[in-house]
Amino acid sequence: QVQLIESGGGLVQAGGSLRLSCSASGGIVKDYNMRWFRQAPGKEREFVATIAWGITNYANSVKGRFTISRDDAKNMVYLQMNGLKPEDTAVYYCAADRQPILQTSTDGVDNWGKGTLVTVSS
Repeated sequence: QVQLIESGGGLVQAGGSLRLSCSASGGIVKDYNMRWFRQAPGKEREFVATIAWGITNYANSVKGRFTISRDDAKNMVYLQMNGLKPEDTAVYYCAADRQPILQTSTDGVDNWGKGTLVTVSS
């Protein structure tokens, strides 16, 4: 079981940037699909981005604005978020799994962090 801890959330104005970090222990990030999901109030958890085996995949809603990256030496995963919009407001979760790389659902995703809140004001 991989333990994941997110950090870097906060309050930012629309158009601003934030970088989320995910620290992993009990497992090596390059051995897993590492993903970011988010959950807005009253909505279901939704896919944001994946990085695995040199492949990255993004939700259409964040493509061109968000960048997922991985630092194998530090066993960390990051989500750089630029051009933030009020609709990006959500709790952001880091996740690790060995499901199909291009999967965007939460099915079988069995390692989750507790989340970090991102609030984008208009």
